[in-house]
Amino acid sequence: MQYKKFYNGNRIPQVGLGTFRVENNDECNEAVKFAIEEGYRSIDTAKVYGNEEKVGEGIRLALESTGLKREDLFITSKLYFEDFGRENVQPAYQASLDRLGLDYLDLYLMHWPGTNEAIMINTWKGMEDLYKNSQLKNIGVSNFEVEHLEALLAQVSFKPVINQVECHPYLNQHKLRHYLEAQHIVMESWSPLMNAQILSDDTIQQIAQTHRRSAAQIIIRWNVQHGIVTIPKSVTPNRIIENINVFDFELTDDEMTQIDNLNKNQRIGPDPKIFEG
Repeated sequence: MQYKKFYNGNRIPQVGLGTFRVENNDECNEAVKFAIEEGYRSIDTAKVYGNEEKVGEGIRLALESTGLKREDLFITSKLYFEDFGRENVQPAYQASLDRLGLDYLDLYLMHWPGTNEAIMINTWKGMEDLYKNSQLKNIGVSNFEVEHLEALLAQVSFKPVINQVECHPYLNQHKLRHYLEAQHIVMESWSPLMNAQILSDDTIQQIAQTHRRSAAQIIIRWNVQHGIVTIPKSVTPNRIIENINVFDFELTDDEMTQIDNLNKNQRIGPDPKIFEG
C-alpha cells in the first residue's frame, strides 16, 4: 500500500474503500470486514450515507478476525448540512463516533461548502475546535471548488489536509488539482469509476488489454500516478480485491496523457455552488 502525506505530517492510504450508496445492512459490514482482511486500511463513510452503524460493525469484526489494532486503520466520516454551525460540529462528530462505535476519527470532512460563506467559515471553526482539542487526527473538506477554498484559507487557523471531490477521467479536475498541489492539500476522488459508466470507454479498454488488467484497475492506477487518493466503492469480493491490486504495474506517460485527454468536464454528482457577492 502506498500513502500520501498531509502537510501536518500524518498520512492516508492512497486507495481505500468507499461506502457511498451502500445500504446500512449486513452487505455493508461484510464488505468492510472483507476489505480490511484483504489489505485495505482506509474506510470512508458519512452521516448522510446512513450506514455508519454497519461500517462500524464491519470494522469491529475485522479487528477481531485480523488482530489489527484501531490505530492500524484510517477511518473517515463527514459533517452534513443540517449540522453546520460552530456549535453543532462537536455534537455531530460525537454522534458519528457513537454510530461507528469508535473513540476517534482519523479524518472528519465538511461534506459540502454550502452556499453561504459566513456559515462555511463558522462551521470550519468548529472543525478546528475538534482538531485543536485533539479529538481527531485530521480535518478536511469535500466538494470544495477553488473559490470556496480561497474564501476559507483567507480566514482560518488550520487549512484542510484534503479535499474529497468527484474526479475521474471524464472530469479530471486539472485546475483544482494543480491549485491543491500548490496549497499542499491532498486531493481525494470519490466515484473514481464514475458509477461504472467509464469502464467501457474504448481508450480505457485498450490500455487495460495492454496491461492485462481490468478497466477499473487502469482508472485507479491513473489516480495513483497523479498522486490522488481514491476510494472506489464495491461490495463484491472479487472487485474489492481487484481495486486494491494496482501497485505492481505502471502506466506509461503516453497512456496517462491518453486518459487525461478523455476529460469532458462531465459530472455524475451535483455541481458545487459558488458563493455570490
